[in-house]
Amino acid sequence: MAPGSPESGVGRVIAGRYRLLDRVGSGGMGHVWLAHDQRLACDVALKEIRFRNLPEGGEEQESRIARARAEARNAAVLRGHPHVVTVHDVLEYEGLPWIVMEYVAGAEDLRDWLARRGPLAPAECARIGLAVLDALTAGHERGIMHRDVKPANILLAPDRAGTPGARILLTDYGISVQPDSPEPRWTRTSILVGTAGYLAPERATGGPPTAAADLFSLGCTLYFGVEGFGPFDRESDLAAITALVLEEAPPPRRAGALRPVVEALLVKDPARRISAADAAAALARIITPEPHPPTRVDTGSRPPWAGLVTSDGAPAPGSPVGDQGFATPAAYTPTATYTPTARTRTPGAYSPNAAGTPYACSPTAPAPGAYTPQPGQGQGPPWYGAPPAPAPGPSGRRRRRRPRRPSGRRRRRRPRLLQALAAVVLALGMAAGGVWYAVAHKAVPPYGDAVGLSAPLRKGDCVLGSPPLWTTAEVPRLRLDPTCKDARPDAQVMDLYKAPSYEAARSEGAQRCQDRTKDTADKLAWNVRSMAVVPTREGFDATGGTVACLLAGKYGPVYGPLGALRPYGMTFEDATQMQRDDCLGHVGGDARVSTHFELVACDKDHEGRVVQITHLKSYASGKDPDEQANDQCALDAPPERYGLSPDTHWSHGLRSKGLWAKGYYLVVCSTEQGQRPAQGDR
Repeated sequence: MAPGSPESGVGRVIAGRYRLLDRVGSGGMGHVWLAHDQRLACDVALKEIRFRNLPEGGEEQESRIARARAEARNAAVLRGHPHVVTVHDVLEYEGLPWIVMEYVAGAEDLRDWLARRGPLAPAECARIGLAVLDALTAGHERGIMHRDVKPANILLAPDRAGTPGARILLTDYGISVQPDSPEPRWTRTSILVGTAGYLAPERATGGPPTAAADLFSLGCTLYFGVEGFGPFDRESDLAAITALVLEEAPPPRRAGALRPVVEALLVKDPARRISAADAAAALARIITPEPHPPTRVDTGSRPPWAGLVTSDGAPAPGSPVGDQGFATPAAYTPTATYTPTARTRTPGAYSPNAAGTPYACSPTAPAPGAYTPQPGQGQGPPWYGAPPAPAPGPSGRRRRRRPRRPSGRRRRRRPRLLQALAAVVLALGMAAGGVWYAVAHKAVPPYGDAVGLSAPLRKGDCVLGSPPLWTTAEVPRLRLDPTCKDARPDAQVMDLYKAPSYEAARSEGAQRCQDRTKDTADKLAWNVRSMAVVPTREGFDATGGTVACLLAGKYGPVYGPLGALRPYGMTFEDATQMQRDDCLGHVGGDARVSTHFELVACDKDHEGRVVQITHLKSYASGKDPDEQANDQCALDAPPERYGLSPDTHWSHGLRSKGLWAKGYYLVVCSTEQGQRPAQGDR
């Protein structure tokens, strides 16, 4: 078979040893397969580096082969680290490089994890950040910069006890680099390497890869973890890179105690960015706060950053009051730095291309004592980098001196003018460089210019259409709604259909999507329809051959996550998000409307259960609308129909205020314990 042939598939045996069982992932550089090692009788993951449409022997093909070797070599240096996916071997088969890796059963990357469950709590995000930081530190100590830290490269997997997300693994060292490596570089220095939106600004402007750059990318990833979107997410790579260089990150609103660490990691000047040791100490203290109260200090020994405010006016760490008016946790003025234990590489642990390379299939826990972080002593974190405050005057008040200006002379404006000119030149240079970058990489929109998305859709993505999807039968121009809530999305990606060919995607995609979304559509309160976003022929490989299956509102937006993609604890924005068999928890406020209920597990305490979706047969303008909703549910969904006594349960009607204002009298009926309250009691 010729190199780059698309004939690889399930059942094929690679190098006479690895039988492909299933394709478990795809990306721009190739596929990841679940494979069975027939020699050792265990499962492994096989990463296939593909060269579709690349000339054999060309520069790009050579760079990708070198990339595979570099990924295997650099990951193998970290072999045995509990937070790095283990690489066992790298081989070339029929002209293609293949990387043999640990198969992590049940793993989800951080982006998919959030799509299914919603943003992380600050302490949980700190736990993930500390594990990734430990993996990065292990690499940095050996001169290995990852260069592509992002949510898609962080895996969450069950541990041996089956606890979801207990294992945290950093993967994809494919673009990592060792500055002192004797091997030739596989990328040209003029091309940006990494993911737009997660690059450090110094990398975006041509600086070398450094440990500090990886920390900035980690900051973007932690921001994504608590907010659900990245601080520099934009509609195009050029816009994201421009924002990285010229804009400050919006203040994280859900970060809580994690916020000062995130902001310290996102400092644009790498010299003032928080160090790995101080970041690790701060993250560790969020996870396990110290039992004793923070030490009180007098005003004469306040740290140099005291009194500064964050970008939205909140006092900086070390100030008397922190985020949202609460006392700043001691976690951000650590008295101890984080020092990983000494890491040693086992001789002979990695020997690529050697028959019978020793490895243990699918390890689920590190060797005893491996890579255990140990606390050390150090100074407090100087991550804000503010200059020391001026000494107090005799009265105890701090004095500010202004240089005198000779009378009759106007203040010079030249420095500000030069700064403005420099900013304009930088912006123009970035724009020109971005255009060149896009042309050099020949980026192809996966769904064509008409749809306009620059990256493939993924399960859980929420989208907005222009025009809105409920006004058109065809797929219009789309853009992502990263909040999946605030912008009132038109639709959500409920599933992905993997087509065997482009022709199958075009001919079968719509029907396959309708089949896969029917169960959810039938249960939802709001009328929705299935839509298939099919890749173009040129974009088929970029999507991994997948068709995105959407559920879109027929008459308006969908108001947020749908069906099984809704996390427990989600507050309903509108009754249109509810579906039959949902269990509801009351979160306060006016219980007559849906926005004061949350989705809860039915085996937990709950206020009611959705049993019917109906609508008013007629609407009386002079009567209380909530009472009319209750009356309709008493007729259409009486408790006895569901085996409940009317003496102990009543049918509560929940209405959509937005739809009622438009004349659509949708009512969601839930059965609740107790007697129906008299009008005026609710």
